[in-house]
Amino acid sequence: MSNFWQRLSKRERGLGLLTGLIILVFIGKYTAVSPFLERRQWVQNQLESQPQLLQKNLRYLGQKQLLVASLETVRGQIKAQEPKLLTGDTPSVSASDLQETVQAMASREGTQVITTRVLNPETAGTFSKIGIQMEIGGQIQQIASLIRGIESSPKLLVVDELNVRSLFRPAGLPQPQGLPAAIPQNLRVSLTVIGFARSQPASPAANVPAKAAPDKAT
Repeated sequence: MSNFWQRLSKRERGLGLLTGLIILVFIGKYTAVSPFLERRQWVQNQLESQPQLLQKNLRYLGQKQLLVASLETVRGQIKAQEPKLLTGDTPSVSASDLQETVQAMASREGTQVITTRVLNPETAGTFSKIGIQMEIGGQIQQIASLIRGIESSPKLLVVDELNVRSLFRPAGLPQPQGLPAAIPQNLRVSLTVIGFARSQPASPAANVPAKAAPDKAT
């Protein structure tokens, strides 16, 4: 290597040294200078964003009392709705309460409850959404009064779905079978009524596995 370097002219040595220096500069730039510049830019961006973040946090702190008051208002509204919830410690008991309530309304309005089906409960936060699907026959005024009574019930009830089918037949045409002659009906309604109940936490005893019974000696 030293013999090769000695054979080079002064100009060639100078070019070789210059090339090596340029390579060292590029290596130094990408290994030391570029990370330093990126870090400097990141610090600068952080310094620029910190005052804005501080102002934002100060605005939130200034609204603390308002947020606390709003939270208390919401809690009060939820507490006021407690008497409107369905009773029962389990979804099945709550569904029975809902079924009895709607059937009592239907009887009071003079409509006929043909079928009733309890829907699967759905969890909505700390509440359970209890639903039943009913098929009811009656006259239009009776059905309208029933729906109005459900929506204005002391309990928190909602008519979630409503399908109406007319049973009206012109004179001379055969009437639908299965309708009592004493109760004239011109509508058959399928409706889904939703109520709400408090979700009961799972009992700790239910999560404890049962101990196996000891084997008896034969």
